[in-house]
Amino acid sequence: MHKNPSIKYRPFPPVHLPDRQWPDRVLDHAPIWCSVDLRDGNQALAVPMNVSQKLELFQTLVKCGFKEIEVGFPSASNTEFTFNRRLIEEGRAPDDVWLQVLVQAREDLIERTFESLAGAKKAVVHLYNSTSPAQRRVVFGMSKEEIIQVAVRGAGWIRERLPRLKGTQVMLQYSPESFSATEVEFAREISEAVMDVWQPTPENKMILNLPDTVEVAMPNVYADQIEWMCRNLKNRDSLIISLHAHNDRYTGVAATELGLLAGADRVEGTLFGNGERTGNLDIVTVALNLYMQGIDPRLDFSDLNAIREVYERCTGMAVPARQPYGGELVFTAFSGSHQDAIKKGLAEWERGGRQYWDVPYLSIDPKDIGREYREVIRVNSQSGKGGVAYLLQSEFGMELPKDMQREFGPIANDEVDRIGREVSGAELKGMFWREYVERASPWQLQGFETESRDGSVRCQARLLRDGQPVAISGQGNGPLAALVHAFTQASLPRFEIANYSEHAMSAGEEATAIAYIQVKHLDGRTRWGAGVDTNIELASVKAVLSALNRSN
Repeated sequence: MHKNPSIKYRPFPPVHLPDRQWPDRVLDHAPIWCSVDLRDGNQALAVPMNVSQKLELFQTLVKCGFKEIEVGFPSASNTEFTFNRRLIEEGRAPDDVWLQVLVQAREDLIERTFESLAGAKKAVVHLYNSTSPAQRRVVFGMSKEEIIQVAVRGAGWIRERLPRLKGTQVMLQYSPESFSATEVEFAREISEAVMDVWQPTPENKMILNLPDTVEVAMPNVYADQIEWMCRNLKNRDSLIISLHAHNDRYTGVAATELGLLAGADRVEGTLFGNGERTGNLDIVTVALNLYMQGIDPRLDFSDLNAIREVYERCTGMAVPARQPYGGELVFTAFSGSHQDAIKKGLAEWERGGRQYWDVPYLSIDPKDIGREYREVIRVNSQSGKGGVAYLLQSEFGMELPKDMQREFGPIANDEVDRIGREVSGAELKGMFWREYVERASPWQLQGFETESRDGSVRCQARLLRDGQPVAISGQGNGPLAALVHAFTQASLPRFEIANYSEHAMSAGEEATAIAYIQVKHLDGRTRWGAGVDTNIELASVKAVLSALNRSN
């Protein structure tokens, strides 16, 4: 890298728009959406999708609610052409879905494109040519006037062929490709030249797509470009202004949202941002950003996990773990303080404590997009007692008392730290069992019987102490009080029960109960114990022995 990058690079010139309006606007409705997964996304794959994969992804896009889908570049290959024909001839495209096809301003390619559309119900014919100074100079060696003539000739060839699509509702679209790097005055000039050929009206609009083909500036500059075009184009009411952002500066979402504030009506993008270089705009993110602001996105991502599975299977791409909304880890907290805040926020929501969603660290309810609460909190060495307790409760129904959480949390964290990775709920349960439930030394229960008389309970306990049989008996106002008395009668160190709770862990006749008991010794030491049994009385006795075993 250069110590002084200005000797090689220069900043993109800003748009002169001193009275820009977009910063004061607020989004209050969803745009028109167009998926370009099957074209822009597909051409970026190392191994492009075959017809079957494209069909599966197309059906998924339809289920999501897309009404405009760029299905391909039918003049580019037999696979693209065949896919288009199958959609039409097999009736796979719903009557309300527009099939968008892309074509360059070449007559032979336009001819082939029209052949692919015969019999379609709704079709968008998308014409494009590159317009930026670098493209004009390096790729085409043409002047501005020559570039305009390319676009005008292409628009004319399309207009001439429209009568051949009798019975098809056709919408026309033009893109000055590399718009983001094009002088806005020239972008307006070439766009209006195409408009002069196609003659859009407020009743029969054309789409003017203004792509952020390569991000060359901050997203506010793109917004200025869009607002400038919206304010300076003739016959704005005859146009649908469309955005098509890429992600070269990792601000495709921001550029799109600001572009909508600037006056755009429509957005092109892909699921999870697939596309060339750093990818296209991620439509999932923009749609769910609207959703979390209380705006109906008019797309259905209520089973985002299933959509992600289809996307990964068809494209061979993987959704990154940190991809907004769709990534594996986006509703996950490893930090102990985050886990505690999420747990408390979810508890407040579930008991109806708030009308509107306001859970710390979670911008939307994971359940709304098909994720489960058990995915929210996971545990590694950075986790606290709250995360440990949440996993045990959500996966196994174990409701650890608060004080016990404070005792077991550090124990679990030390073990996780030793392992050096994230652990599952089952592994946490195993740690708990080893620490509490499976403790069998020095005390182990062999038998326990009680007898009640006149409000008093007498117990007989048969135990092993370091493998040697011990029998003790005592009485009290309940089984546990009797057991404590029995240990005292046997001249063992005195203790008392400081905390007790229990609950069922499973349903049915063989329901398992778990008891949590905290004992307090004469020297002030406290220890928790846990016991599991189909008999709650025996579970409680085992919990007392667990606490005593952990006191040694």
